[in-house]
Amino acid sequence: MHRFGSLLAFVAALVVAASFAGLSARPVDAVAENVVVVMIDGLRWQDVFRGASDALLTKERGKVASAEAVLATYGGADRAARRAALMPFFWSTIATEGTILGNRDEGSKVEVTNGRFVSYPGYSETICGIVDPAFVDNTKIVNPNRNVFEALAARDDFRGKVYVFGAWEVFPFIFGSARNGLPVDDSIGPFVPPPGAPAISERIAAVNDLRVNVPRRWPGGHFDAMVTTIALEWIRIAKPRVVFVGLGETDEWAHEGDYANYLAAAHRADRFLADLWSTLQAMPEYRGRTTLLVTCDHGRGNDDAGPLDWCSHNARTVGSHEMWCAALGPAIPARGVVRGGPTVGQAQIAATIARAVGLDWQREVPAAAPPIAWDAAEAAAPTSAESR
Repeated sequence: MHRFGSLLAFVAALVVAASFAGLSARPVDAVAENVVVVMIDGLRWQDVFRGASDALLTKERGKVASAEAVLATYGGADRAARRAALMPFFWSTIATEGTILGNRDEGSKVEVTNGRFVSYPGYSETICGIVDPAFVDNTKIVNPNRNVFEALAARDDFRGKVYVFGAWEVFPFIFGSARNGLPVDDSIGPFVPPPGAPAISERIAAVNDLRVNVPRRWPGGHFDAMVTTIALEWIRIAKPRVVFVGLGETDEWAHEGDYANYLAAAHRADRFLADLWSTLQAMPEYRGRTTLLVTCDHGRGNDDAGPLDWCSHNARTVGSHEMWCAALGPAIPARGVVRGGPTVGQAQIAATIARAVGLDWQREVPAAAPPIAWDAAEAAAPTSAESR
């Protein structure tokens, strides 16, 4: 069964890769000095673009005792108001100064292409730019595929300036740190900088202590605050040029079927984005020189699917392939929410990360998908069918 599923995923990847060939891949330019990637695990496009869902604000579907109490924080007269209440930075800054893809209500589609629609294959596809059919679940195996972060870390101008922070114990395996030496913090053990790096601050030491003494709700990772606090502080101290931050609470609360806490986690993720961007703009090393890319690793069940499908994501759950992506920074046009356009594949993100700092990922990995063409012409207004 696994062999057959892997073959299907591989064939699907070839089909999608062929469709990528029609996308414009602009010449590589050194458009930024730094790039920061934030992935919010399992955050649905519906909640990003529509805000809190009435369909899930029930005890039966979302363990919500009082929809009124949730809507007091995340409510609004329409979708625009609700999404702004849920993710104010996303909709006040990225939507006006950057580009946002994946609003299916406007005919824009971003899709996972690995056929598995679970986290390890999704993260691997994102950072490597290819679909490896060997990855079928979240088993802790060291990723043998070269990823864009290790490639940048090996360059003289980025050496010692690439860091990965994530709220999941599988990240060291996904990024292949045992193979390539990439510094990967998994939120569980203490953050220990590599030899030659600056010393940690009292703030980082305090969070390291909290990681030991605060019980973990989930065995595989800690609360996002245990990651975001250290990532922000390390940016201030070490001034890395390439940073990955993986947030996990949205996915964890969704798997528990707790829609109110899922929304609260998304709201905190947006607050982190605001703090992150404010920090970057306050530092001359980053201001006007940094691209911020925000996305997720997979989708999850739709509102109109099974009663609890929104809690899940896999090859059998409708909507699990539907994702989104946004960017802000040098050479990212201020297009706001894109309408229509070509379907963007998750595998394109690796080349997009590389291109942000002038690296041609397809030259490094010829089989990789091309970068996202942020300035692709807008398509015509979506039909009523596309808007449903």
